[in-house]
Amino acid sequence: MLVIRMNDGAAAGLGVLAGAGFAMPSGGLSAGLRAMVVDGIELREQVVVWNGGALWAAPPPGNFGDLTGWECFVNSFHLEDLVPVDVALSEEGEPSIGEVDQVVLLRHGVAFALEICRLVADMEDPIPVRCIVSTNRTNGTFRFHKIRDGQSGVYENLDVYREEKVAVVDFQPAG
Repeated sequence: MLVIRMNDGAAAGLGVLAGAGFAMPSGGLSAGLRAMVVDGIELREQVVVWNGGALWAAPPPGNFGDLTGWECFVNSFHLEDLVPVDVALSEEGEPSIGEVDQVVLLRHGVAFALEICRLVADMEDPIPVRCIVSTNRTNGTFRFHKIRDGQSGVYENLDVYREEKVAVVDFQPAG
């Protein structure tokens, strides 16, 4: 089962209710995101990580209260580092991303989440996974984790994220 949830800001930005083709950015995924898909993911004991990734981190759960928090930390990156958008810097060095580019980041993040779900579905023993995409006026982030009872990685009501556009893509293997 594939479930995509998003708050009102994300749905409006992507044009979901208007029937727009929100799941794929024009021109496809950025080269940086495509390279990450090629690198793939792996199940390492109890946690899911990028292939060969998180070797720098303390063993799970590290300083985090649970495995989900650890995975969200080690599997997180800034979308603007891999997707070409305009990031202006204020005189104080604060980044600023316009509304249109926030939606570009969101679109790439959701499409990338679907690629992560495909990688998980192709595993010998697929696991439930959650991808969380968030954009705002200063950055865009992507993170993912194995879905576990009682460990969400995100608030159930996505509309509490009033200053962000948030989309959550969950994959639950059959059976």
